Amino acid sequence: MTERPSTRALTRRRLLTVSAGAAAAIGAAGLPVLQTGAPALGDKKITVEPLIPPQNRGIILYSVRDRITAAPDDSGVPYGFERVLARLAEIGYREVEFAGYTQHPSILGRQITPREIRKILDDNGLVANGTHTQIDPATFEQQLDIAEELGMTNIGTGSDPTTSPYQSDWDAAADTWNELGRRARARGIKLYTHNHDAAYGFLLDAGPLDANGRPTRSSGVRRLEYFFRKTDPKYVFFEMDIYWAYVARFKYRTYTNPAGQVKTDIFDPILTVARRTKRFPLFHAKDGDKAPDQANGYTMVPFGEGDLNFQQFFEVIGEQEFHHVNWEQDTAPGGTANPGQSLAFADLSYQNMSELTIYRR
Repeated sequence: MTERPSTRALTRRRLLTVSAGAAAAIGAAGLPVLQTGAPALGDKKITVEPLIPPQNRGIILYSVRDRITAAPDDSGVPYGFERVLARLAEIGYREVEFAGYTQHPSILGRQITPREIRKILDDNGLVANGTHTQIDPATFEQQLDIAEELGMTNIGTGSDPTTSPYQSDWDAAADTWNELGRRARARGIKLYTHNHDAAYGFLLDAGPLDANGRPTRSSGVRRLEYFFRKTDPKYVFFEMDIYWAYVARFKYRTYTNPAGQVKTDIFDPILTVARRTKRFPLFHAKDGDKAPDQANGYTMVPFGEGDLNFQQFFEVIGEQEFHHVNWEQDTAPGGTANPGQSLAFADLSYQNMSELTIYRR
């Protein structure tokens, strides 16, 4: 499908689509920074490529959950899997991540089946790159069956492996995930977990014990960083939600060390990925406006309309062909007042995502 060129005015935020390194190189050659094509630089040329390859641009269907689950109506807005997936393909998305497999039963007079959903994917040239489902040892094989039916190469959850701050609970979670990841790999599927901000909070693993025998202080290790080390990289993978990672950077800046001293440690989402980039097959590209007066430090907005520097993020972590990038905005649905809002935001976010570029020499 041919991508539509943008007609929006260049704003401060849209300048984030220009690589700082490329700007310096082109500027040094006396060329305009925003020049397109392949300008000469000595004996070399600078080529401009998409930062997120078209085939790796996706969406988690939670962003448009209101239209997936909507009953037939006269709003003129697509509803149900068949119509919504067709619209997403028309926009340009090539991949989808699931957040449930049900639609309104009145559409078919019964519930849709995974096999019927797979046909809709195939008919629209879409690929299922993952899912947020329940990761439970008792039902895991059933979930793997559904993943295979839908053609997924990744299976995951929208929940953290544990919400506990204690090392022993993360140890237990790591044991479970290593075993489930081994079972998934035997079927050609990667098992992944998706973070919220608390997963990058500090582990309580040191200092005096409380009345229940639990540690009350921290060595400065973050919970999910500990989980990285305790899980086998062959079996356990990750989907970074970039928005929640930057919320963690805002919220979790200090810890009390074993000696009772307050220490500062600023979390860096980019470096967390860059040092183990191939453990992150998936990302949630969720944008936010800075809001330091609010608890999370950001408010969610469509991709490319906020303050998170996705250009820097994806350029630094590299491996563009390996990573699959799913747009998400929890707050996209507009309700009955604006039933078309989530799909409109999906369109805007895709166009902004497609305009991120990387310059190579």
